[in-house]
Amino acid sequence: MDSAPTTPADTAAWLARNAVDCLPLGALEEKLAAGRPLRVKLGIDPTAPDIHFGFTVVLQKLREFQDLGHTAVLILGDYTARVGDPSGLSATRPLVEPAEIDANAETFQRQASRVLDTRPDRLEIRSNSEWLDMSMSDLFALLRTTTVSQLTERDDFAKRLAAGSPVSALELLYPVLMGYDSVAVRADVELGGTDQKFNLLLGRDIQRAYGQPEQVILTVPLLVGTDGKRKMSKSLGNYVGVTDPPAEMYGKTLSIPDLAIESWYSLLLGTDPPRGLGPRDAKRALARALVQRFHGPDAAVAAEESFDRLHVRHQLPQEVPIVDWPGDDSIVHLPALLARAFGVSTSEARRNLSSGGVKVDGEVIANGSLDVPSSLLDGRVLQLGKRRFARVRLGSGADPAP
Repeated sequence: MDSAPTTPADTAAWLARNAVDCLPLGALEEKLAAGRPLRVKLGIDPTAPDIHFGFTVVLQKLREFQDLGHTAVLILGDYTARVGDPSGLSATRPLVEPAEIDANAETFQRQASRVLDTRPDRLEIRSNSEWLDMSMSDLFALLRTTTVSQLTERDDFAKRLAAGSPVSALELLYPVLMGYDSVAVRADVELGGTDQKFNLLLGRDIQRAYGQPEQVILTVPLLVGTDGKRKMSKSLGNYVGVTDPPAEMYGKTLSIPDLAIESWYSLLLGTDPPRGLGPRDAKRALARALVQRFHGPDAAVAAEESFDRLHVRHQLPQEVPIVDWPGDDSIVHLPALLARAFGVSTSEARRNLSSGGVKVDGEVIANGSLDVPSSLLDGRVLQLGKRRFARVRLGSGADPAP
């Protein structure tokens, strides 16, 4: 932002400039004209431990509100995560155990601080178990605010019902519980991806039923993943995590297809790609900027040098970690060695071996071999995929079990 907008109308236009929806029309300007800090809600169900670039799009929008003096209300949905958000799904979401939800919530909160202003007057963090652990009489009162016909108008529910696929009563409850979050924190504005539009609008209806002013809803685009086709998702494997090591973050960003360059610049950096640069150099500039944001300028320089060393000059990394293996084994079982060296499962190791994704000193281990003589590994560099390396050292006496 070159200069702060000075009027409610200018401020509303600036905040909505890269949004998909800002509804109802004119309502954000009216909220801003009241002259008080707004309570801007963002809910996240901690069903996975890490934040990826796709989620930073809405976090950045929340930060924009903070920078204008408003209060971000970040809701960690430890209760709604037990229900499972059905948005965009064709089947019931698998259950996540409460202990895993709690651990994920702690990790998410720590990672979100990389984007958000964490000063107490700018950020309020809540768990919706505070109010959703309610009595049956309170739950009955909440359920009276919404009709079944309202819920089944939702596109993904309608499609599943039309196809004869089951929709659980618990899933139907999810948007209602999410809407009650807005009542509990008295939200003035709620943010979300475009896939959350139904839930955000229902929150307005529930606020009205409880006699509260209705929130403005603002939706942001969904970032396409590294495959360039589907939205970024850990379950699809097309994501870049904000805590990924610098070299991995750099390399994954360079892997995006050319068609995704413009949207990544727009959604992640808020700019257009640099003029005069071809796709290759535009992606390199994008990768440097993103590594710098999450790891600092020195890490960005080192990540680019590491990438060029490996993939341009075809040299090994300057520093390669050591993996120890017992020297009394004449034959090494590669899935177990890969599991020890890189922290992968033995089944994932086997898949990489069968697809030619494992090398020793740059040579592919052919024919999906699972066992090789130890003499062919000692002192050599084991490579998994494009960016993971370890030098094998025999004779440590270490237990080979992963």
